[in-house]
Amino acid sequence: MNRTEKEQIVQELAQRLNEAPAAFLADYRGINVDQVTNLRRELTQAGVEYRVVKNNLLKIAAQGTPAEVLQEFCKGPTAIALSGADPVAPAKILSKYAKDIQAFDLKAGVLSGKLISVADIGALAEMPSREELLAKALSSMNAPVSNFVGTLAAIPRSLVQVLSAISEKKAA
Repeated sequence: MNRTEKEQIVQELAQRLNEAPAAFLADYRGINVDQVTNLRRELTQAGVEYRVVKNNLLKIAAQGTPAEVLQEFCKGPTAIALSGADPVAPAKILSKYAKDIQAFDLKAGVLSGKLISVADIGALAEMPSREELLAKALSSMNAPVSNFVGTLAAIPRSLVQVLSAISEKKAA
């Protein structure tokens, strides 16, 4: 790799680190090709960019970005996962792989410019996804309206039941 290719990689990585709301570092040493392929597939489906980077290039790219705090974790084989809109999705996927595969280890992460530990990534993974949170919020906002409509519908239904009971009583 020549100097211009390295500069291009550093520029592109710095731009992605500025745009991404979260980034996670992992040590991928010891996992096989099938496991990496499955991991990449899951992360891509979740809108996450996963790539293996040279530590020196990552350190240079991280300077002046919210991910600058990750520089101290750039030791040994390093892969970086850059989240799209939902920072919970990559945390869930990476945590699952870290539990399932002994050789795959999370190093650290950054969320909105704050350094998060492996334990924090696990806690983030336990959170519901963005879609689940939105569904819960919409459900709670919709509940009072649904209850009000049910109450309004009960009034005519009760009236019909009373009239039906009166007519049955008169018929008997």
